[in-house]
Amino acid sequence: MAVYSMTGFASASSGAVSPSETAAAADNLAPRTHSAPNASVSIELRSVNGRFLDLGFRLPDEFRSLEPALRDLLTAAFKRGKIELRLSTRTEAETSWPQPQPDQLNRLVRLESTIQGWLPKAQALSVHEILQWCKGGAPSEKLDEPALEAARRCIAGLRDARAREGARLGKVLMERVDRLRELATQAEPLVPAVVKRQQQRFLERWTEALEATGAAQTISREALQERALNEAAAYSIRIDVAEELARLRSHLDEIARLLKAGGEVGKRLDFLIQELLREANTLGSKAAALELTNISVEMKVAIEQLREQVQNIE
Repeated sequence: MAVYSMTGFASASSGAVSPSETAAAADNLAPRTHSAPNASVSIELRSVNGRFLDLGFRLPDEFRSLEPALRDLLTAAFKRGKIELRLSTRTEAETSWPQPQPDQLNRLVRLESTIQGWLPKAQALSVHEILQWCKGGAPSEKLDEPALEAARRCIAGLRDARAREGARLGKVLMERVDRLRELATQAEPLVPAVVKRQQQRFLERWTEALEATGAAQTISREALQERALNEAAAYSIRIDVAEELARLRSHLDEIARLLKAGGEVGKRLDFLIQELLREANTLGSKAAALELTNISVEMKVAIEQLREQVQNIE
């Protein structure tokens, strides 16, 4: 299963077949034409990241009744993201002259007569105004089914776009995971070296202190070394980061597993990123050497890069 991004764009169009084409298609002897439909509907889907599924619709008034059906289609296909659906129509009537019907003209005559009876100074209707009224009053073609068909194809296109973007994000995330594993491998052997160096430092300081107080003659070298070893052991316990590195590797393995499995993994990845940052912070607080501090800083940078990309995963 693929990893899906929450960012994408898709568009699709569908047209309503004119009555003449429908009649020709029903008649086996009639020639089949491929003329443009009388009306078409276009749908655009824009998606960005979001914590939950947030749907927005920009529909003409005549398509408001389709919003529940469109919402069902979107909720069945997506689980997270802020998605905006825009629907627009285009008809041949917008570029051709309307054909006034007798009942429309009769109604206009009656209305004009009534208005002029009440308002004698009212101007008569012009030809342009009559055509515009007939155009607006003409029965529009039913575009509900073409709109739903365009929505289905647009949703499929958006899923493909989100899948392609998700594949690219998955590669980037795996690169960051590999980098964090390298840093953990670099940090692991540094702790014993730091403990050994600190042990030698304790021994030197104890010797200097005893010589300064004149007590070096009364304490054996074996006792001095034992004391230094005890101090170094207590110090090594305080700076031991083996558990943090083990948990960090475990979280990285789980992230890699989720990316390989795919699906709706964004929220789980976000939780694991928080755990990674906690381990990196603990590693930094326990760092007793500049090398460990630098590794902790690099880990935090890589984890922050992971977080930025995971915000776009569904």
